[in-house]
Amino acid sequence: MNKPLVKIERVGQSFETKKGRFVALRDIDLAIREGEVISLIGHSGCGKSTLLNLIAGLTEPTTGVLLCDGREIAGPGPDRAVVFQNHSLLPWMTCFENVMLGVEQVFGRKERKSKLAARVEAALAMVHMDHAMHKYPHEVSGGMKQRVGIARAFAMEPKILLMDEPFGALDALTRASLQDELLGVMEKTGATTVIVTHDVDEAVLLSDRIVMMTNGPAATIGEILSIDLERPRDRLGLAHDAKFVEYRGAVLDFLYRKQLKKAA
Repeated sequence: MNKPLVKIERVGQSFETKKGRFVALRDIDLAIREGEVISLIGHSGCGKSTLLNLIAGLTEPTTGVLLCDGREIAGPGPDRAVVFQNHSLLPWMTCFENVMLGVEQVFGRKERKSKLAARVEAALAMVHMDHAMHKYPHEVSGGMKQRVGIARAFAMEPKILLMDEPFGALDALTRASLQDELLGVMEKTGATTVIVTHDVDEAVLLSDRIVMMTNGPAATIGEILSIDLERPRDRLGLAHDAKFVEYRGAVLDFLYRKQLKKAA
């Protein structure tokens, strides 16, 4: 079993608001192993994105500590790359230049331009966007923009990839295509990945473990479901797989029977 790459220990997150203190998260304990794919799932307002932002170092916890590779997470760093629902591409740069921006930040001081360019081209090829590398964001579709965002993240060779509903704004067919694309990329790279999602099928398809969050405020981890499905995974092959259906049912049971009953 691989060692824990990320450790989250007794973490809580509160925010000061006009109405007083708002407790978003409480008592979060989680270890994420190297090479593992984790999905965070739960109803809106359960703190999924808040937890992802804490791992990214975009915010600091009110209580507890987060560690990445044995070091306390005290801010953003190149060891953690984030892919948001909004592709976050700079409109005045080509797809190639957008990926190069991340690559230069990580490798620019120690590698030649030719090596940096090779990294960018390889990353774009991995997500099948090498044909459009010199196009601008407004010249490609929403799904293609997300491919470029994923390429940029992988090109930085982070220790952990953090994805905040990366396919949430896409239509169903494009989302399914990119999920399959991501499966292939994760198989090639062995990347440690944390994905925030509302999509139960996506969580089961992609994950090694699904972390199910209780309702907010003061949300915490309700249950963790281990997904024992062989890799590589095939969407069509799993559609009628008994274990896939069982896992899907377990997540739905948590979200819609246990949590919605409490909310009611």
